[in-house]
Amino acid sequence: MSVSITIRNAVKKYGQQVVIKNLDLKVKPGEFFTLLGPSGCGKTTLLRMIAGFNTIDEGDFYFNDKRINDLSPSKRSIGMVFQNYAIFPHMTVRKNVEFGLKNNNFPKQELKTQTDKFLELMQIDTLADRMPHRLSGGQQQRVALARALVIQPNVLLMDEPLSNLDAKLRVEMRTVIRHLQRDVGITTIYVTHDQEEAMAISDRIAVMDGGIIQHIGSPQRIYQRPANVFVATFIGRSNLIPGTVEKKDGKWLLKTGALVTQIDNLDDKKVQNGQKVQISVRPEEFHVLEEKEENALTATVKDIVFLGSSTQYFIKLADGSEAIMVNESSLDNPHSAGSTIFLRLNVQKINVFSEDGSKNLLKNVDDGLKDGWEAGLQ
Repeated sequence: MSVSITIRNAVKKYGQQVVIKNLDLKVKPGEFFTLLGPSGCGKTTLLRMIAGFNTIDEGDFYFNDKRINDLSPSKRSIGMVFQNYAIFPHMTVRKNVEFGLKNNNFPKQELKTQTDKFLELMQIDTLADRMPHRLSGGQQQRVALARALVIQPNVLLMDEPLSNLDAKLRVEMRTVIRHLQRDVGITTIYVTHDQEEAMAISDRIAVMDGGIIQHIGSPQRIYQRPANVFVATFIGRSNLIPGTVEKKDGKWLLKTGALVTQIDNLDDKKVQNGQKVQISVRPEEFHVLEEKEENALTATVKDIVFLGSSTQYFIKLADGSEAIMVNESSLDNPHSAGSTIFLRLNVQKINVFSEDGSKNLLKNVDDGLKDGWEAGLQ
């Protein structure tokens, strides 16, 4: 059975240090929800509070309508997958997978049937009699997943489960995990600091920093309309360019360097005429002009990196700031190092932030936090 997870006003302290700060969160039944952020942001601490491995200093944690603050981990009906897999080295694959069932006194025949089901589901049935030291990292991770799920928990918790794998295997295993989660339909909370991984597997993401959730939303919304500069620069690459906004004849104009362009999706309630702003431009949102124009950004190409299907250009703008531009690769590189190029911006896809970076000034930007813990229901 999938459950909803509700967290209200959660606080966690270590001595005088507050690691989780009045945090509210709602995870929907059957949702794949990811906690994403840099090291030390509090994501693993929060996961361990949900699991019952860390005490809860303040706040209330619920699975559906049941408050779980005082329940031991064994009573919470959770499956846990750790960063280091934590499979038993002295047991075969089969014995590792059936361990939880034996502890729950499953009848012998049901135990075998259930174990066989998850060995096959994780495609490790041919490895059932192997010892862990004879398994690859990906195979060990599959054993850990099977062991966590075989007991049919209400919630699956995963703490950076792919960080010990090489790049190719990480991509393979994140696909396995996503497909498995959809097949089983279990409410899942996943912790990672890898932005690409989070976007590839999640229904929704909570971006954390300093024990505070900065933005909750779908991968698409967080990437395209981040709530603040921290989120914009943490999720993917984003160039920050200083500028101003001015209103003329009822229209908002965005000015940066020699470029002046109309912008139609600024929120009048958030913006003042003449306000200084930070313009967030993804590397792919620069448009190179074929010839020099007055109303354009001037830049010098400093370095070029060929990446196969795309090419990265490290550029220096006329105001001295540096940026990264990405274009589709071509047979003949049109821009050499040292050359001068002229740029416009894809105004529909850029983001405009307040000068301090604390808020996005565009219309229809929702950080997922506006309605407190109930925001997760939207």
